[in-house]
Amino acid sequence: MSRSSRLLRLLHAMRTLAGPITAARLAEETGVSPRSVYRDIDALRAAGAQIEGERGYGYRLLEDPALPPQMLDEDEIEVLALGLAEVRAWGDPALAQAADSVLAKIAATLPDDRERQLLHAIAQVFRPEPRYILDFDLAPLRAACWREQAIDICYVDGDGARSQRTILPLSLFYTEECVTVLSWCCLREDFRMFRTDRIAEVRPNGASFRPRRVPLLRDYLARLRERRGSAAMAAQRTSHAATDRA
Repeated sequence: MSRSSRLLRLLHAMRTLAGPITAARLAEETGVSPRSVYRDIDALRAAGAQIEGERGYGYRLLEDPALPPQMLDEDEIEVLALGLAEVRAWGDPALAQAADSVLAKIAATLPDDRERQLLHAIAQVFRPEPRYILDFDLAPLRAACWREQAIDICYVDGDGARSQRTILPLSLFYTEECVTVLSWCCLREDFRMFRTDRIAEVRPNGASFRPRRVPLLRDYLARLRERRGSAAMAAQRTSHAATDRA
């Protein structure tokens, strides 16, 4: 393997694996020795890549100017075009505008043939109308998620009853019907999904819950996997019981 190919493979591994990534894990992923990984990381840093970390701790790629969009292949460009088109179809004006900006910026860096493919992609999304019209400003929720700041909300449930909640906003979920905010509810002391179309008021309260956001998200996703696994096992037992009766 040439040195340039090895460096590109290392960059790809650092882009796709969750950091911090140990040298041993990078060596396994790229098929070289840990000592070669250390040398290659030094070479990438010298070339301008911003890589955080050190031996014994692990590494994280912060910024990678050495691997521009020109490296995208045809399938990756189709994925990019399809994903941006889908974002524009959700009905979130801020993200739709950001998607157009991303498309223009990436197209400007591509060779002519790749630019044409991106702007006239095979994969298309057609929706005569957005999934829903958002009349709720998501900017405060996005900011609270990123800054890991608790907020106070006034929430209206399906029966019209109002309640005051203090929540730790973790993530925005775009579903078929609406946008919901996954949160840790301080009142219920558990995870809750709040529909943004039922949030009557949002007030930042200044309390920080950093760095709990990522661990809480991992906990929630782990619970989902457990529930799905239990449901699958229950369905399997029901199927076996039906077969036995037959």
